[in-house]
Amino acid sequence: MTRKQPLPALILLVRHGATEWSVAGRHTGRTDLPLTEAGEQQALDLTALLMRLLEGAEPLVFTSPLERATRTAELALPQYVAEPVPALEEYDYGDYEGLTSSEILALDPEWNLFEGGCPGGESVLQVAARCDAFCAKVERVAANRAVVVFTHGHLSRILTARLLGLPARAGASLWNDTATVGVIHEHRGQLVMIGWNLRAG
Repeated sequence: MTRKQPLPALILLVRHGATEWSVAGRHTGRTDLPLTEAGEQQALDLTALLMRLLEGAEPLVFTSPLERATRTAELALPQYVAEPVPALEEYDYGDYEGLTSSEILALDPEWNLFEGGCPGGESVLQVAARCDAFCAKVERVAANRAVVVFTHGHLSRILTARLLGLPARAGASLWNDTATVGVIHEHRGQLVMIGWNLRAG
């Protein structure tokens, strides 16, 4: 199939800085927690890394509307206004919100977020649909542009898989810590990953 318009030239996917729950390993979906003091410093430290990766490009910047992502965007790229996009919110963990993985596995030893989703929350298909909608938006508005996306752990892993044309479950093979960057680049008409879980400094 012939592509109707060029792809973005560069996409940087930024996971927000640390929160109390991320430090404790608690699943944080729609609970709108602020960054910790350390998380704010992580966000500030991202500036140099992001500017180096952008190589002078003027990016379009998008963020999840949740505070931990918007604050990371404000601190990391203060010279740009990030557009809040609800599709970039973290996975809705439903009944598992606030629990650690070990606590969830004690309830359901077969649980796999990338296959079954969460009771009372979202399925992986619903999250993938949100990611696909954002991918379509980016292709529509950012042809040949650089894009920076401030989002969350699980959401960004699924979003990355979908940007690369992989099934959502491929996100299970990715891991990203707080305040790290994934780098996707256009190469010969397709998007390819050239960096992952990059840290400041």
